[in-house]
Amino acid sequence: MRLTCPLCGERDRREFYYGGDAMALERPAPDAGDVAWNDYVHLRDNPAGATRDLWYHDGGCGTWLVVERDTLTHAIAKVTPASEVAR
Repeated sequence: MRLTCPLCGERDRREFYYGGDAMALERPAPDAGDVAWNDYVHLRDNPAGATRDLWYHDGGCGTWLVVERDTLTHAIAKVTPASEVAR
């Protein structure tokens, strides 16, 4: 899979670090308890189809990106710097 960084251009996905779901993950309160923290750390959805993920360009410019992609086809619909995406 290749991602097009808005600053560096098209790159192999090995230059990027996957950061998870861009919109749904919410960190529990520090005193939320073991179950809430276990769920936060270990349980993730694994949808088939369209996703919106965070990727960090570790091997390049260091920008966090929001990548809209299809997990079935690996087609990339859109790549946007996270700083330009409203929650």
